[in-house]
Amino acid sequence: MDFSFLKKFDLRKDKESRLSIRKSIENDTVFEGTNLWILFFAILIASLGLNTNSTAVIIGAMLISPLMGPIVGIGFSVATKDLVLLRTGLVNYSFAFVVGLFSSTIYFLISPIEEAHSEILARTQPTIFDVLIALFGGFAGFIAATSKTKGNVIPGVAIATALMPPLCTAGYGLATFQFNYFFGAIYLFWINTVFIAFATIISAYLLKFSIKKHEDSRLERRSKIILYSIVVVTLIPSIYFGYKIVEYQKFISNANYFISKEAHFKNDYLLQKIMDEKSRTITLTFGGEEISKKDIDKLNSKLKYYDLVDTKLIVQQGFSSTDKASLDNLDLKIKEALLAKANENLKLNKHIDSLKQIYEVNLEIGSEIKILMPKIDTVMLNKKDYINSTTNKEEVEWWVFIRTNKYPSKKEKVTINSWLEKRLNTKNIVVGYSE
Repeated sequence: MDFSFLKKFDLRKDKESRLSIRKSIENDTVFEGTNLWILFFAILIASLGLNTNSTAVIIGAMLISPLMGPIVGIGFSVATKDLVLLRTGLVNYSFAFVVGLFSSTIYFLISPIEEAHSEILARTQPTIFDVLIALFGGFAGFIAATSKTKGNVIPGVAIATALMPPLCTAGYGLATFQFNYFFGAIYLFWINTVFIAFATIISAYLLKFSIKKHEDSRLERRSKIILYSIVVVTLIPSIYFGYKIVEYQKFISNANYFISKEAHFKNDYLLQKIMDEKSRTITLTFGGEEISKKDIDKLNSKLKYYDLVDTKLIVQQGFSSTDKASLDNLDLKIKEALLAKANENLKLNKHIDSLKQIYEVNLEIGSEIKILMPKIDTVMLNKKDYINSTTNKEEVEWWVFIRTNKYPSKKEKVTINSWLEKRLNTKNIVVGYSE
């Protein structure tokens, strides 16, 4: 059997020496000097990025953050049973966590911007998908760390796993007393920590790094139990949250599809739609003529065809909602709908008038130009509106297509063009000829 294909997956070809790998991991585990200053500035950059909702700035913080070092060090030390490296990794990881949380909390306390933008909200609801990202990122990061080439894998892993932003988001939650944000972000940070370390442990086992021997077998067994317990306890909530997000997305998708296909009534406008996955309700507010109970029942009966069997449909008509804010919102929606309809009608009428004008011009010019040049067989005109980039004004350009029994001479073309410019009262004319 030919195993040449399998050799392409062999990691030993460009693998660093075991001593070099271990030394590199040990150096990245410690926060002092350069690493400490980089950590501090990464915290500030991430906090600023979250505060201003700047994705580019947050990515910059991810790229320069040295937080992965201690996490990989912890994973590697567990795999190789290196208690000294494990102690160093835990101390430096704890130090980075405290410094990051404290610094970001202080920043958000003094920042004048208190609003939670999308970049903050995105890091408050971790799921099983974040577990997979951290796990695969950890595999890729450790394999890259053992390679001579390294490449751009480490920066990519730093962006994908995103350790610094959730830590700073937790600081935002503390500073603004929004503890749901704090706990959500801390959980995401913990997921990234545990599964990057877990991926490192598995990778180190598979790559067969030398393991330090310890006489106490009970301590070794206890360590494994603690390790697997941490992984399982971290994993279970993320599976639940992931399931809830999938269910939410499925409900919203089905509800929107149902509304777009079925929620249409003659002489009525859909002013508002509210979809609540928790209570499994769809609330539709229409403006216009009264919708009969028969039509509402018919609409209800179609829910089952969109996987919405257990969903309650509420149809509100006109101003059935008594809440003042809702009434104001509905009034605004009606005005917007009427204005949109008026604009649509205006555009349609303008287009009809334009087509009518073009038709009349085709009839008139078609008969007149044949008198000027009898050998012309057919004339077709079309009008194109455009914005002149120089004057920034709307202008009209006429396209004229002329079919002749005999192709016109240069002099005849000049005569025709000149006549068309005078007749159409514009020099913006494009003329094409064919026999």
